[in-house]
Amino acid sequence: MDFSYLFEPYDRLVSRADKSFERIAGEYPDCIACKPGCADCCHAVFGLFLIEAVFLKNDFDKLGEKEKAAALNRGLAAEKELKTLERTLEEFKDDPRMSAYSMARARIRCPLLSDDDACILYDYRPITCRIYGIPTMVQRVPRICGSTGFKKDQAYPIFNMDGVQKELFQLSKDLLKNVGNDAVDERASLLVSIPKIIKTTVEDLVNENPERPAVESQP
Repeated sequence: MDFSYLFEPYDRLVSRADKSFERIAGEYPDCIACKPGCADCCHAVFGLFLIEAVFLKNDFDKLGEKEKAAALNRGLAAEKELKTLERTLEEFKDDPRMSAYSMARARIRCPLLSDDDACILYDYRPITCRIYGIPTMVQRVPRICGSTGFKKDQAYPIFNMDGVQKELFQLSKDLLKNVGNDAVDERASLLVSIPKIIKTTVEDLVNENPERPAVESQP
């Protein structure tokens, strides 16, 4: 399946995210805690829109067999933890406060994080991973990484992840329309977990109706 027509618009979003991180890091260097070996964001719980899922899977498939096998094994462990989280969220489905608290407290290791705490697809990591560490706007709520020096009671430039998600949603719709999928809006709105992405073929990611995971919020 050829999705090269979507490379340029997706790359523009990636470039925007990288430039925003670099700009804010340059303005507030003492507030940035990101460094080699820091894997805080690699334990956050989130899902990816279809467009990013397809790109991530495409690059994952280019890894060596040993590296892929290790990641798939880590993915199995992560999926078990996600199932546990799903059950917890189901218990609190009528309690938004506890549901949000449970999501915020969840720490599940990304299967792309190697045993030496390095991302095996760092150059191709999703946008959520690229902007973790600077102030962001997610679901109209300002958010910061707990390890940074940014203070909640002070004003900083904010990366608008809500706007990027709208563009990722539109690119996902474009992808689905191109392959003739039905229920485009519904499918494009569903987020897919990284453990599911790496074990699923690109064709199946595009053609199936993925289950709505319990990991819909972005960190």
